[in-house]
Amino acid sequence: MSESNITITLIGARLAKPGIQFIFRGAAAECEKCKLKNVCLNLDKDKKYQVVGVRNGNDHECFLHDVCVRAVEVTPCPIIVAIESRKAFNGSKIVYEEPACDTACASYSLCHPPGLVSGEKYTISEVLDESPPCDKGLTLKKVELRQ
Repeated sequence: MSESNITITLIGARLAKPGIQFIFRGAAAECEKCKLKNVCLNLDKDKKYQVVGVRNGNDHECFLHDVCVRAVEVTPCPIIVAIESRKAFNGSKIVYEEPACDTACASYSLCHPPGLVSGEKYTISEVLDESPPCDKGLTLKKVELRQ
């Protein structure tokens, strides 16, 4: 993991443990009056992150969290998704477009994982394997995407 991938941010002290993954949902109304909002709100909205380190230092009061917030180091998480096999090549760049599927499809959650944003560019870091069948008849492969 490179240093350039690490971002320092503040999260609730109960969540400040290496390995914890979360999706940053953006600012709440209470954040507007906080003097530390620029540190808390420095992540990309709706993207998935993983805590890779906890910074030693002071805890800070927060209007949202029941305890406090703590400084942590985070990196973007790779996301597992099913895409059409014809697009699944290691190292290739894709623009993720959320497929129009029926929520009853066996592969729905794999084709619509949390943390992916439709229209964003991602890199396929690894092609994993065949996915469950697609109700639309598409041949799918599971891939690992990185931001």
